[in-house]
Amino acid sequence: MDEGGARIDFSAARLLIVGDLMLDRYWFGEVERVSPEAPVPVVLVQRSEERLGGAANVALNAATLGAPVTLVGIVGNDEPGRRVAELAAERGIDARLEVDPTLPTTIKLRVIGRQQQLLRIDFERNPDPGVLERKLELLRTLVAGNGIVVLSDYGKGGLAQIREMIRVARAAGRTTIVDPKGDDWDRYAGASVLTPNRAELRQVVGRWSSESDLLVRVQQLRARLDLEYLLLTRSEEGMTLFSDEGALTVPAQAREVYDVSGAGDTVVAVLAAMLAAGWPIADAVRLANRAGGIVVGKLGTAAVLPEELFE
Repeated sequence: MDEGGARIDFSAARLLIVGDLMLDRYWFGEVERVSPEAPVPVVLVQRSEERLGGAANVALNAATLGAPVTLVGIVGNDEPGRRVAELAAERGIDARLEVDPTLPTTIKLRVIGRQQQLLRIDFERNPDPGVLERKLELLRTLVAGNGIVVLSDYGKGGLAQIREMIRVARAAGRTTIVDPKGDDWDRYAGASVLTPNRAELRQVVGRWSSESDLLVRVQQLRARLDLEYLLLTRSEEGMTLFSDEGALTVPAQAREVYDVSGAGDTVVAVLAAMLAAGWPIADAVRLANRAGGIVVGKLGTAAVLPEELFE
């Protein structure tokens, strides 16, 4: 695959992205003094931004490449939930949002001073079981019309039925990519691709002493969970794709690491879009690795533009 020059056409790469939705809010300001009330900086807020977060950031990254995206998730009956819907519509994302009137939409509020994150405040709660059931039924109706299913788990309760979601996608013959959370990976059994980072993998297989030890541990995990692939994102060490053929490692391409927020979302989005466009997974991993190296040079959750990816 030529990573420079001609762009890839993602217009037929239909993606169904399901997961925990968030609204990322940023308050930017100047820090000129320390509070007299406590040893903390005082931030004079001068501007604010709102961005799609969680599974919605995966959808944003895929849509930015030109892939048709259907996004399924749960929001509250509140202003942040309506803002998620507005931001998705602005980017051409087909957002099928279930509204839980008892739920405050998940928000991550980041306070930035002198281009550094000083504080993050989270607002979240698990959704109602009845709304989760409606979300599952919605997935059943949509899975046949999309090439790749992405399940983005942020541990906020939106994927409580992920075992059944994987079963439904697999029964429909769809490739299913899961971005995992926590240490209970039995619920991801049967997924096509699992995309943990190093810390997440260590929670499950323990610390490895060498590359050969890592290979043994991951291959045993793949066999136990019936995973076709496991893609390990390794920060400065790049990425390693584990399959029946062994391990393929792609070196990191980060130009400058500024902020790793949302980098995993970008990797998953590019991987899914490439697979949906019909590219081999090795090529998909290489381009996803390139995208991850670009997005860590941006502040906060962000998307990689086609002109950046194919320059």
